[in-house]
Amino acid sequence: MSRSTDLVSRILDIVGTKADAGVYVRTGTSALTRFANSFIHQNVSDDVVHVHLTVALDGRVASGSTTSTTDDALNSLVDRLVTVAAMQPVDSEFPGFGGSVEAQEIDHFDEETSRADPNARAEIVKTFVGAGDGLLAAGMCGVDSYTDAYGNTAERFIDGRMTRVVLDGIHQTETSAGSGHSAGQSLGSIDATGAGRLASHRAILGINAFDTKPGEYEVVLAPEAMATIAQFLTGYGFSGKSYNEGMSFVTLNEQRFDPTVHLKDDVSDPRGLGIPFDAEGTPRKTIAVIDGGATPSLLHDRRTATKAGNVSTGHASVTGEAWDNRPSGRNLFFGEGTWSEEDLIAHVERGIYVSTFNYCRVLDPKTVVVTGLTRNGTFMIENGAITGAVTNLRFTQSFIDALGPGRVKGIGANGRFAAGEDESGTVHTPTFHLASWNFTGGAAG
Repeated sequence: MSRSTDLVSRILDIVGTKADAGVYVRTGTSALTRFANSFIHQNVSDDVVHVHLTVALDGRVASGSTTSTTDDALNSLVDRLVTVAAMQPVDSEFPGFGGSVEAQEIDHFDEETSRADPNARAEIVKTFVGAGDGLLAAGMCGVDSYTDAYGNTAERFIDGRMTRVVLDGIHQTETSAGSGHSAGQSLGSIDATGAGRLASHRAILGINAFDTKPGEYEVVLAPEAMATIAQFLTGYGFSGKSYNEGMSFVTLNEQRFDPTVHLKDDVSDPRGLGIPFDAEGTPRKTIAVIDGGATPSLLHDRRTATKAGNVSTGHASVTGEAWDNRPSGRNLFFGEGTWSEEDLIAHVERGIYVSTFNYCRVLDPKTVVVTGLTRNGTFMIENGAITGAVTNLRFTQSFIDALGPGRVKGIGANGRFAAGEDESGTVHTPTFHLASWNFTGGAAG
């Protein structure tokens, strides 16, 4: 029995007959190595314990969390939530706690990685730094190992585990920086050499950046930029909560995107990095949120599914806080094309290559118009080749329109996990060549 499973049983025993209840527990370790000026300057490791409990008394519901697992702390959490629930109005949309489920045979876990020490992370950092042509490097390497469990008073019990390694770094010259990223289930899946070379290459190309005029440009968007697009579209459009509230852009099966665009949430993909069930203990289903440019399905938790006359797809937020408690995609995979990134660039007469977006903020959730900046590698493309770096640009762009019919000119075959604005390791995407992107000015405005 894992520590998480044991905690679930303890808490349900404490609840007893006081209320109906469901509890999600995560335990494990989260370790991080930070480096700057090409030297490691910090190693930290946390023992992770997170308990999230929901209780219901005749339709009156209360939820709360704790990181303390002493008997006193757990008894206090249960008593407090039972007391609070009794004072709540009846929640007419509460779907109740689901009954027993059959677990999926999905295990995104690597034993060696779960035991990784600081030396293992240091080797990854050393490789990244060494690939940098003598430039100064900075960034982090993190290793997470979690066991999650869910149980409720309706006899639903399920557990699972995961490991995740993330390398995120930059190489710097005196006037420029370039980024590189790699993520995977295991230490061995991390391409520290490739990430380091990419970061160094971008930094060197970024020397002597010049200002360019704002306007509409063709763009080649690297995986990090595409990861941000996937996260915003999923949070604001493909969530059952947004759809039920009339705030989503989705009309089911309507062609809103180019026919070449495919995006699915698929925890069963062997490359995945997630736990195979959600915060309500529902096994995650494989859901296509874009299939040939149309949206046939949405992401639901039990509450949004019940309201929509559907069933949960297993996408309840683990903490109940992500994207304003929207059902969320954690295993997003863009479909790949057949082009190399060099081929995508070669088909651009005049445009801009974007490595990463930064500080993105939604202006209109219904159309997913977003403003943000480019960062750590923005380059002018002329006559099919990168001809120099441009200073960071501000954009205001509908992410829906950017991927609209006829707007996708090419998709790369270079898919990998990329670091968007949200958590790393949730989006696997290639590079995209898009017909138009609206740059509104420099970084200052």
